[in-house]
Amino acid sequence: MRAIIIEKADGGTAARLGDFPDADLMDGDVTVRVTHSTINYKDGLAITGKAPVVRRFPMIGGIDFSGIVESSDHPDFKSGDEVVLNGWGLGETHLGGYAELARVNGNWLVPLPEGLSRAQAMAIGTAGYTAMLCVLALERHGMTPDQGDALVTGAAGGVGSVAISLLAGLGWRVIASTGRAEEADYLISLGANEIMDRAELDGRAGPLGKERWAVGVDAVGSTTLANALAMTRYGGAIAACGLAGGMDLPATVMPFILRGVSLLGIDSVHAPKDRRVEAWARLAKDIDLGKLATMTRTIAFDEVIPAARDILAGKVRGRLVVEI
Repeated sequence: MRAIIIEKADGGTAARLGDFPDADLMDGDVTVRVTHSTINYKDGLAITGKAPVVRRFPMIGGIDFSGIVESSDHPDFKSGDEVVLNGWGLGETHLGGYAELARVNGNWLVPLPEGLSRAQAMAIGTAGYTAMLCVLALERHGMTPDQGDALVTGAAGGVGSVAISLLAGLGWRVIASTGRAEEADYLISLGANEIMDRAELDGRAGPLGKERWAVGVDAVGSTTLANALAMTRYGGAIAACGLAGGMDLPATVMPFILRGVSLLGIDSVHAPKDRRVEAWARLAKDIDLGKLATMTRTIAFDEVIPAARDILAGKVRGRLVVEI
């Protein structure tokens, strides 16, 4: 079968599109004919070797996929079922979604929600699924649109694009932080009410800043997250789900102890199945498929490796769907 294979190389790793033996698929009780995947920031790190995402070699890249079950020994799935998989070490410790076949643990799979095609599910992908986990966490925390604005950082990226659409659809006034001023019209089309230059969130964060938003979805980390916390309103909350700007957090405790701000950690990789099912059900209900289409571009299998480089360079807007 064809696959994007990541192997050890002098000084790091190397990725190529080539043939991979079906017989070398890893253990699992469900075999899926993969029809679509996508490219997330983590996929870019894995393919380029910019971070030690891959833990075993050779590895098939791709941290998520959608497809059709070919065979199953799992009680919840049968041949012909349409399924989605995000996380669980796919593309890191378990052979991933950039292949024509995948054999996986059936407990990792989620049935494709009614109302979404397999291509649309990967237009959402791990990035959009993560954005919904953030929204759900903010809702569980009791946050509502009448409490103030919603900040979205890394706004033109995959998580940011879906987060803007979701939050706007739920009634939030959205402030979109981006370093790409040329994407302002695109972000407004998704539902952003205000465009903020990401430079306002760069640099050393003060202990506290002017209160500007009630909630936030942050995929950037580092000084961006520190500044976002410092400018969160009393009783507000930020859902942190990424580290595109760095894994450090040069903040103080002042927002937490003087304004009661909460920092909500979002893990998309090992989220329990009930939360995954809830997230995908809400995505099928809440996502604006028209907006999803405007933020999505479809690429062929042989375009994955250059696209992975582009996503790390900040050249990718919205979502990329890979047709396997």
